[in-house]
Amino acid sequence: MASLAPHFDGFLLDQWGVLHDGVRPYAGAVEALAALRSAGKAILILSNSGRRGPENEILLSRIGFSRSLYDAVISAGDDARDALLDRNDPFHAALGPRCFLFCREGEDHLVDGLGLTLVSDIDQADFLFALSMDPPRQSIAGWKKILDRAAERRLPMICGNPDIVRVSPDGILLEAPGAIARAYEELGGAVRYHGKPHGRIYDTCLRLLDLPRDRVAAIGDSLHHDVAGAAGCGLDSILVAGGIHRGELAWGPQGVDPESCSLLFARTGFAPQYVVPSFIW
Repeated sequence: MASLAPHFDGFLLDQWGVLHDGVRPYAGAVEALAALRSAGKAILILSNSGRRGPENEILLSRIGFSRSLYDAVISAGDDARDALLDRNDPFHAALGPRCFLFCREGEDHLVDGLGLTLVSDIDQADFLFALSMDPPRQSIAGWKKILDRAAERRLPMICGNPDIVRVSPDGILLEAPGAIARAYEELGGAVRYHGKPHGRIYDTCLRLLDLPRDRVAAIGDSLHHDVAGAAGCGLDSILVAGGIHRGELAWGPQGVDPESCSLLFARTGFAPQYVVPSFIW
């Protein structure tokens, strides 16, 4: 990052797959973040987590990232909650009060204070909310009957974490809430997404940074979320190749193979301006 930092004044920085694995920081990540901070850079942690910003701050602190190393955490969960609170667009304004919530046990407090009633019977629901999941205990296959019935009833869904998969601390790819939303769309269901790569959350970040777009870069490990989202709002992006796409790339003594990167970018249709093997200074 030392060679890239002078080109930008602010960064939108992903957390899982870039800073940490959910349990421990990646080698050099704390130091790289501290170096950016020492260089006077504005830093927002932009996460597709369904948890709210303060909860993510607690996680980051527990893992080893002190609160002084960044300006704020902006999460997909925050974005979804704000939309449900404001209801200033036709989709959210039309949602009824009875919500069927897909989430891990104990994570339903994101909807506190929104005037919603959580229901466990899909026939009583007005809409679906895909927030978090705990595979393999919770799975798309296990929820198939619920999704089928919701599609029959033409219920709308909001998704508070668009990630399709996530990487576990031991490197295994697991289903994420975005997979619920995608499965529901395949059944014909209407879904409104919150988080990367969708524009609303970037508008919030850019408003907070108050910097010219050509002086802001997004750093992340997902072509479909971090790189696509940055491109959609006119920002440069820096792909951390050692994250979720690591297994799709070729690696050698000098790091990631440039040709394998080009092939992956061509296949996905998303290309960052810069590639780094990991988030280090």
